[in-house]
Amino acid sequence: MSKLALLGGKPILKKPLPSYNSINKEEELAVAKVMKEKKLSDFVARAGEYFLGGKYVKELEKRFRNYFKVKYAVSFNSASTALQAAVGALGVGPGDQVITSPFTMSATASAILFNNALPVFADINENSFCLEAESIKKNITPKTKALLVVNLCGGTPDYDSILRIAQKNNLKIIEDNSQSPGAAYKGKCAGTIGDMGVFSFNFHKTIQCGEGGILVTNNKKYAFRAQLIRNHGEVVMDDLFNTGRIYEPILGNNFRLTELQAAIAIEQLKKLKKLNQQRIVLADYLTEKLKEFLWLVAPQVDKKSVHVYYVYPFRFLGKGIGIKRETFAKAMGAEGFYIHQGYQKPLYLIPIYQKKEIYPHSKFPFISKDYPQKVVYKKGICPVAERMYEKEYLSTAICQPPKTKKEIDLFVKAIEKIEENIEDLREYERKM
Repeated sequence: MSKLALLGGKPILKKPLPSYNSINKEEELAVAKVMKEKKLSDFVARAGEYFLGGKYVKELEKRFRNYFKVKYAVSFNSASTALQAAVGALGVGPGDQVITSPFTMSATASAILFNNALPVFADINENSFCLEAESIKKNITPKTKALLVVNLCGGTPDYDSILRIAQKNNLKIIEDNSQSPGAAYKGKCAGTIGDMGVFSFNFHKTIQCGEGGILVTNNKKYAFRAQLIRNHGEVVMDDLFNTGRIYEPILGNNFRLTELQAAIAIEQLKKLKKLNQQRIVLADYLTEKLKEFLWLVAPQVDKKSVHVYYVYPFRFLGKGIGIKRETFAKAMGAEGFYIHQGYQKPLYLIPIYQKKEIYPHSKFPFISKDYPQKVVYKKGICPVAERMYEKEYLSTAICQPPKTKKEIDLFVKAIEKIEENIEDLREYERKM
């Protein structure tokens, strides 16, 4: 029996694992082509030919429409700003509530606050790590206007139940699909199930162009409002109003994607199916291997759905092994395999929600005449999310190419090594 590296033994990995990067010669050539044409952006904040951007931006949007079979696609300089525009496209504002997940990157809920509405946090499902339908139902009030659903880790929630709730309560659905491009729920592409979906091109996403995002929808009005918000819409609305068009209040910003980024994203989209398939093969292989460890819970995926494993999420059951999650992660790290713990502190526990303050001299929108009711952001409101953060959730990038089944075998070997040395690890904990 070999000694754990954490306790002075030799690690399983002799050198760091290769990092994921989907950028290659195709993207280099695409950038060179844009540079040769010498138009790095082709947006103008005025009504007319250039209000919707240049040829590469328009080509990217066209390809997204075709790939995901939607009527409209609107590119942005990030998924964060696309989410902000999606909430704004619904006309959500002061006095309104939007139900979302606390187990997500802060930008999801911030998109609601940027529109002066209030996030209401529903709990998550312990297997999908996505919103739980029953918790959504319990959090609906007369002020609720929409659901901002997060498709986390490459998977999706139970959309059948969520759609029924939304339809019954006349709620719109925005999907934060930043982590699940190419995923599917019962034959329907993630990001196209709700009224709007947002994709991310951040540098560590499956497909990327450094920074960027895109909003997809089948609703003409939402697409138009998103285009206005992306490009200083109040100016264009002034042009339209002066030509006799009915005025529609809108406030925009510069959320535009450059031609360089769009050209890279076009090449990345071409690779999406292949990149996802590589992850799926490795993830399925790891899931099968993890069945021998009763104290680890592999991702639970509906047979009719497709999980694309932005990361490989799994659960740690401390009672089944007799050590803490932190000790397990440390031991794996010492063997050469970084394990991420907890993912995200539930958002309602971070300072702006605890203090109900995002401006130095105001409690707006948390406390205002537009919103006299109180929204609760105290510990305990989402017990599953808190348990995942504090005790159970783990994730690994071991299923991201260029890693192979060989690396996964070594990953599993490290877990076996931990089991073999479990008494030493328990003693290690007692001394800590």
